[in-house]
Amino acid sequence: MRIRKILYAIFLASFFSAAGCGSSGGTDGTVQVKVAFWGSPEEIDILTHSIADWQKANPGIRVVFEHTPYTGYDSKILTRIAGGAAPDVVATEVDYFVTFATKGVLEDLTPFLETDTGFSEKELFPKILERFTVGGRIFAVPRDVAPFACVFYSKKLFDEAALPYPSDDWTWDDLLRDARALTKTDASGRTTQYGFYGWAWQNFIYGNGGGLVDNVANPRASRLNDPKTIQGVQFYADLINLYKVMPTPVALANLGMGVDLMFASGRLGMFLSGIWETPGLRNYNFEWDVAMFPKNAEGIRAFGSGGSGYAVLKSSRHKKEAWEVIKALTGSNGQSELAHRGLAQPSRIAVAESDAWAKDPAPPANKKMLNDAVKYIVFSPFHPKWREIEEKYLKPQLDLVFNGKKTAAEVLEQVAPEVDRLLKVSQN
Repeated sequence: MRIRKILYAIFLASFFSAAGCGSSGGTDGTVQVKVAFWGSPEEIDILTHSIADWQKANPGIRVVFEHTPYTGYDSKILTRIAGGAAPDVVATEVDYFVTFATKGVLEDLTPFLETDTGFSEKELFPKILERFTVGGRIFAVPRDVAPFACVFYSKKLFDEAALPYPSDDWTWDDLLRDARALTKTDASGRTTQYGFYGWAWQNFIYGNGGGLVDNVANPRASRLNDPKTIQGVQFYADLINLYKVMPTPVALANLGMGVDLMFASGRLGMFLSGIWETPGLRNYNFEWDVAMFPKNAEGIRAFGSGGSGYAVLKSSRHKKEAWEVIKALTGSNGQSELAHRGLAQPSRIAVAESDAWAKDPAPPANKKMLNDAVKYIVFSPFHPKWREIEEKYLKPQLDLVFNGKKTAAEVLEQVAPEVDRLLKVSQN
C-alpha cells in the first residue's frame, strides 16, 4: 500500500510538472501559477492534496507544482530566472532564503500582508517570520519551523539501564551521564551500543553562550575564537574521543546502517536531530520519545534551526494570484496535514497548539515541547557567502577536532581570522 502511494505521489508530481511547461495562462482563461519545491514522496503527496479543496473553490487559478531536487535548488532556480523560465512561487528553507534575498529576486510581500484582512502575521511564530524579514519587509511566508532540538531516546534502553527518561529541564551533565550509562562494549573493547549521536554541533556552541558570528542578522566578525564557542565545540568532540559515547564519522560509516536503524534496533540510546525524523521512526515497532536539547551548566538554552516558507519571484507576471496560492499553501489545512504526518512543526501557532500537533497522541508524545523550543532557536548567519565559508573553511577544520587530531582551541583560533577576512571581503 505504501509503495503504491509513493509511486502515485511521484506520478502526480511528474504530471503537474509536465502540465506546467506551457504558457502561464490556460486556454480557458485560467491563470497558471507555477510552484517550485523539493521534498520526499510523502511531502509531494501532502502538497498535491493539501490545497485540493482550495483549488476547487478557486477555478480561475491553476496551481502547477514543479518538483526540483533539494541539492543545488537555489542555483537551479536562479538559472531559470536568468533564462526567463522561472516559476511564480518558490519554496525556500531558511538558508536558501539568504541566497534569494541577497540576490534581490524576491517580491516584497509586505503590501499584500498589510492589505489582506484574511491573513495576519500575528498568527505565526515570530522567530521564523523574522528570518524571512529583511529591512522590516517580509519576503516569504513561513510554512514550518524546524528546531534542531529533538533528543530522541529509546525507552527500552533507558529501562534496561534503570535510567529515568530525560526531561525537558535536563542538562549537558545529565546527557553525558545517560550516554555513558547507555554505552556498551564487548570483551574485545568494541562498542556494541552507543549512548548518543548528534550531527548538530552548532547546538553545543549556541547552548554554551557562544556563537558563529557577532550578529546573525548582520554578521561583521566571527565568534569562533570566543572561549564559550571553543568550550562548546570541545565538549561535542569529547563525546566522541574522550568519553567514547558517540561514534566517530568513520565508525558510523563502517556500521553500514543509518542512524534511524541503529536507534530502532537498539544500537543507539539517544540521537539529536529534528522532528522530520518522525515519519521514518513511526515505521519501526519500538517505544521512543523526544526531550528538548539540554541546557548547559549555567542554564543557557539555545539550538540551531531550519524551517521553510514560500516566496513570490519578482519575475512572476501573476503576483496577485501567486499571493493567493501562498496563502493556501501556508494555511491551516496544509499545515495540519504536515503536522499529522509528523513531518514538520507548523509555523501557525494555532495549528501547533491544536490536535494536529501538540495534542496529537501519535509518537513522539512530547512533540509539544517544540512550541516552547522555538523561543531558543538560532539561525545560520544571514550572509550571502556563509554557506560557502562553512563548507570550504569551517567544516574541514572542525573535522580535525571531531576526529581527535586537534583541539577545538587549536582549530578555532586559527580559522577565526580567516572567517573574519572572508566576511569583510564579501561586504565590499
